[in-house]
Amino acid sequence: MMSKDKKTVLTLDAGGTNFVFSAICDNEEIVEPVRLKAVTTDTEGCLATLVQGFTTVKEQLKEEPVAISFAFPGPADYEHGVIGDLPNFPSFRGGVPLGPYLENVFGIPVFINNDGNLFAYGEALAGALPRVNKALEEAGGKRRYKNMVGVTLGTGFGCGVVIDQVLLTGDNGCGGDTWCTRNGMYPFVIAEESVSIRAVRRVYAEMSHEDASQLTPKDICDIADGKRPGNVKAAKESFRQLGQVTAAALVNVLNIVDGIVVIGGGVAGAAHHILPGMMEEFARPVGTFSGHLMPTLQSEVYNFEDPEQRAAFLEDKDTYVKVPHTNKEVLYCSQRKVAIMVSELGASKAINLGAYNFALKKIEG
Repeated sequence: MMSKDKKTVLTLDAGGTNFVFSAICDNEEIVEPVRLKAVTTDTEGCLATLVQGFTTVKEQLKEEPVAISFAFPGPADYEHGVIGDLPNFPSFRGGVPLGPYLENVFGIPVFINNDGNLFAYGEALAGALPRVNKALEEAGGKRRYKNMVGVTLGTGFGCGVVIDQVLLTGDNGCGGDTWCTRNGMYPFVIAEESVSIRAVRRVYAEMSHEDASQLTPKDICDIADGKRPGNVKAAKESFRQLGQVTAAALVNVLNIVDGIVVIGGGVAGAAHHILPGMMEEFARPVGTFSGHLMPTLQSEVYNFEDPEQRAAFLEDKDTYVKVPHTNKEVLYCSQRKVAIMVSELGASKAINLGAYNFALKKIEG
């Protein structure tokens, strides 16, 4: 359940270009965000920028904040607040205890996590998961979902898992990581090489024989939609392949987590071109040595953004069956269903809400 606590938490959206500082109370942003240029190559400069940003936000507050909580891109020792060797932040090479440093400066707990994790947590508490359950309730359905896989598609392939309101972090802080899983198209390459902005550009350039280095995902999406000159077939295929490899990675995740999937991030604006590739991969059968074919997933996946598939997902076909030799009946959920949907919150808001609620959960125990 999303916290309704009136405590205030300082937050940060840490990108490779800008640091955007803010504060949240009762799940609402309560200050004008402070935007500062990211410092990625100088440790002291980066630390000074972080202190400046949080200090400026804190000065806008009427109440003292109870914590600082934010996402930092890439692998790190989040439990101990140590940021290590990140490609986009060479200033942290060798390991910098960023969390303890900020705790010493501001005198309050500091929580740092992966952006994919906090995206999933925010969506599970305040976004896609409540949206699905509300739709099921309004449709008269008996089911309610508790588990969520959140995927961010952008510079890289982010992912987080929430199981019954508990964020899966893992013993090594790697819970939910899918970016380094095997690529469904190129088995000896990591999935992120086909699930990222650079992947969209690469496929478009290979198929169109054009220079795509200056094209954004929106540019390529506009080409696919016929709104901008370019190779329409190559543009559509670049997103279809991204969807295919995303789903190939998620198949194994869903067979373990068994829940709703939500996608967000900078590339999610092209979801209408990505989702068909994902659904195609989810429907791909696998076989046994005897030649028997079976679905890759035990549950059927529905595209929640498609009206017909959404209606089929919401349709309640669960029945009651009689207990032998008694007058009792029990519910029989004969269909296994999961849905894939696009974030309505947007990645930035979902991450901030995830950071806020994660901090309060840690403080409250």
